[in-house]
Amino acid sequence: MDATQDWWNGSVTYQIYPRSFQDDNGDGIGDLRGITRRLGHVADLGVDAIWISPFFTSPMIDMGYDVADHRDVDPSFGTMADFEALVTRAHDLGLKVIIDQVLSHSSDRHPFFTESRASRDNPKADWYVWADAKPEGSPPNNWQSIFGGPAWTWDVRRRQYYFHQFLKEQPDLNFHNPEVQDWALETLAFWLDKGVDGFRLDAVNHYVHDALLRDNPPDFREKTEPDYKTYEMQYPVHSKNRPENLAFMERVRALTDRYEARTLIGEIGEGHFPIERLQEYTGPGRLHQAYHTALMHKPYGAAFFRRQIEAMFADGYAGCPNWAFSSHDVPRHVSRWADHAATPDGFTKMTAALLLSLRGSVCLYQGEELGLAQSELAYDELVDPEGKTFWPDNPGRDGSRTPMPWQADAAQAGFSTSAETWLPVKPPEAARAVDTQSGRDSVLAFYREMIALRARTEALRAGEMTFLDMPEPVLGYMRGGEVLCLFNLGTTPVSVDVESAGEELCAEGAEVAGRTVSLGANGFRLARVA
Repeated sequence: MDATQDWWNGSVTYQIYPRSFQDDNGDGIGDLRGITRRLGHVADLGVDAIWISPFFTSPMIDMGYDVADHRDVDPSFGTMADFEALVTRAHDLGLKVIIDQVLSHSSDRHPFFTESRASRDNPKADWYVWADAKPEGSPPNNWQSIFGGPAWTWDVRRRQYYFHQFLKEQPDLNFHNPEVQDWALETLAFWLDKGVDGFRLDAVNHYVHDALLRDNPPDFREKTEPDYKTYEMQYPVHSKNRPENLAFMERVRALTDRYEARTLIGEIGEGHFPIERLQEYTGPGRLHQAYHTALMHKPYGAAFFRRQIEAMFADGYAGCPNWAFSSHDVPRHVSRWADHAATPDGFTKMTAALLLSLRGSVCLYQGEELGLAQSELAYDELVDPEGKTFWPDNPGRDGSRTPMPWQADAAQAGFSTSAETWLPVKPPEAARAVDTQSGRDSVLAFYREMIALRARTEALRAGEMTFLDMPEPVLGYMRGGEVLCLFNLGTTPVSVDVESAGEELCAEGAEVAGRTVSLGANGFRLARVA
């Protein structure tokens, strides 16, 4: 692993969802000691870093993204000593450690919020976003919560509304208050001093709200019917993504730069906003990487991928997007795009080769390297508040959060010795356990091969990216002027002519005859041509 200051540029990070990675104490919930026990698997993949989703003190209404103490470990995950041991073990294995930071809001059980809601004149009174009701008692403006309904909840103690962009149990902190900004920076410094190598900043474009509390306008995107989420019916130009937020990004970067070889990854949901906004967050003196969500949704196809990637690098953009196809927040991509798969394994390998040959950095989600599909859960098995609210149109995020399968024939697929786990382990996932994928043709073996190819090939890790004009459904591009990447995103064979077929580096379902490359269903080929 590169130990230089910018090791993160072009890196591959492996996301660990701690509740579901490995249960070490047998209570049915994954924990930090379990992660430490399984780090060898991650290191064997060849990735550069791990990103651990929240493990902080929390009532777990939103599975840890409702933080009640940003500087301590929730007992369900272990102790601070367990975390320190995890960092030491990861570093011994050559893995950098990135942790989530949820700074835009807290739990409503955080001591700061308990104090803030007690009166309008206490020391924490202005640490959250409070506003008076309109004369007739309605909320101060039309802002909507991402999890459904108004983004304002009435509090009888203060007789005011408080703002929450997510659940009502997740009140937003007031980043117009300098004390809040200072507290956030001190929190980052606390974990940097613990030896972490960077942060994934959750909902980083949600930190600052419009101080004037102006109404959001209607969504500018053309629609044929109402959304099931009222949030999607607005253009949230005032409730988030405020330009004032960029000044705080510079403060975060200045703090991080005091430590050697650290990185900042911002979760910047592009959604309603033009790509230029995302680029702003990774401008000079701000965040190092943008965790880009454009490829984590339903749209698919060569034209779509090309359009999203070219837009990211338009106008000479020299920043570093962090691409992902799957995460704990979206359906796993092999299920989301299943209509385009000829065979599950072939499609999984093709999408892996595509993701791992993109310009920028890459994030893999645990189980992706096994070809895990979205787990099918019944309503009474759900714990995610989003799924419970929007069922059945949106079953929520639990299907991508089920436990990691390690041993196909073991109880709970080797995840836990408990008779029950926080989410169930279903037979289709257990059938893809790590111990079933020792063969050279397995999905796991391919991920290791492709990550190793990226690591040793400078053009794939850091080279420029130039798209080639190819007929649908073929996506073609050059990396670093020397590696030709061709992908058949469809389910029928297709042939294309190229200037030079080159020396094959990695391929599945591909044949070459002179300058013609024939790609089978979901076939692909990477070759050195210069």
